[in-house]
Amino acid sequence: MSHMNGQMRKVLPAVMLSLCMLCSAEADLAGRIDHIINSQKGVKFSAHIIEANSGKTVYDYRATKALIPASNMKIIVTAAALQYLSPSFRYITKVGLCEDTLVIIGSGDPLLGDKSTDMKYNRQPGWIFEDIATKLKRLGVETVEDIVVDSSIFDDQRVHPNWPRDELNRWYACEVSGLNFIGNCITIIAENNAGDINITIEPATSYVRLTNRVSPISKGKSSIGAYRKTKPNSITIRGKCKDRVGPFDVAIEKPAMYFGFLLAEKLSIVGINTRGKLIEKALTPECDFRLLTEYSTSIADCLERCNKDSLGLAAEALFKTIGAHSQPSGKGGSWAAGSEVISQYLMNLDIGQSQFYIDDGSGLSRENKLSANAITRTIYNIYKSDYWEIYESSLSVGGVDGTIEKYFKEEKYKGNILGKTGYITAVKSFSGICSTNKGDYIFAVIANRTNGRTRQALNNIAAAIIDEFEDGS
Repeated sequence: MSHMNGQMRKVLPAVMLSLCMLCSAEADLAGRIDHIINSQKGVKFSAHIIEANSGKTVYDYRATKALIPASNMKIIVTAAALQYLSPSFRYITKVGLCEDTLVIIGSGDPLLGDKSTDMKYNRQPGWIFEDIATKLKRLGVETVEDIVVDSSIFDDQRVHPNWPRDELNRWYACEVSGLNFIGNCITIIAENNAGDINITIEPATSYVRLTNRVSPISKGKSSIGAYRKTKPNSITIRGKCKDRVGPFDVAIEKPAMYFGFLLAEKLSIVGINTRGKLIEKALTPECDFRLLTEYSTSIADCLERCNKDSLGLAAEALFKTIGAHSQPSGKGGSWAAGSEVISQYLMNLDIGQSQFYIDDGSGLSRENKLSANAITRTIYNIYKSDYWEIYESSLSVGGVDGTIEKYFKEEKYKGNILGKTGYITAVKSFSGICSTNKGDYIFAVIANRTNGRTRQALNNIAAAIIDEFEDGS
């Protein structure tokens, strides 16, 4: 017994010393972060840091205060998607025939024709139309009547009512459809050829009508923009061009019809006649649908484009897909239905209703509200689940890729800070996880009424976690 007591006397001081060092590190961290926050005069913050293994709070600054989160809303949506759709979920777009009518049934896939995803899998632009045309020819099909595009997996509200009206032509505010294609955008390039301005679009299509109002200049800075007219998909390009401007993406209207129109153009080129109309409608029970082919996209690819690259369309599609799967029909996914399910998800994590308001998936709406605590608790829930590996791989890696590739290049930070940034006017956010020699730490920082120095302040908070919890600190 005396031997055991002697052993305990040796162990206890070591344990106490370890605890004291940890408390000291936490105190130092709090002081550093308080200084960073206090230096941002007039900026409103909500910040929270917890131990990833235990969930214990190590820093709290108005952590339960709900603020506008910008793209940190995507953290919540992607976590809920794994919970309600599962890691094995795949979007499946179906193409088939109802007698002589060609039918495309959308699944809400946000990455159909997505340039980055196609590059990842070594697919050429327009590959999907080439594939459909080839399969029709193998069947000996020389003529199709109508082309029907079915986007009924989602509702007909393609534009969120709380998105900025003057930004709806931007890629990040594109329409959301049950049948999406190439991010629901066209790519525009302007070139000055000896005083003549040539405008080209990719993919080349007559679905969009362009009016060229770009002036040639011989000196100065080029600057052009795309402006919608009242007529759908009629766009005016204005500005000035010295040499070349672009490529840049412009959102189109009626994405499902966009897909169908591009398909019809391709079929015409390869000699398959289309004699009927292009129609957007739900497939009727009378249709004896014969599957021609199908195309699938994994949820892992969607999460990566959503979190690592902050693709708004991926977030909104996941949001509406969650809503669709909550309906008995499995269709009609809406922002309202998605909001209801995701709100319940947060409440199931014991996050109070005063700490969040879910309006959209991308964070473009200024009606969204999240507290830092809501974000850390969501990440903590995923961290402790079987879903963590797929979720972790979707986050940007400091100094390596995604929206924080250009930050955290120093050796001790590079690869050790994973997260999701957020930005809309006067709002910046940054949340994720820091890996240190003393364990992983989950962090969330939301800032409103921001200034030009706030992004660096948020980065400094993440860096401070690494600094304070390294061995020897």
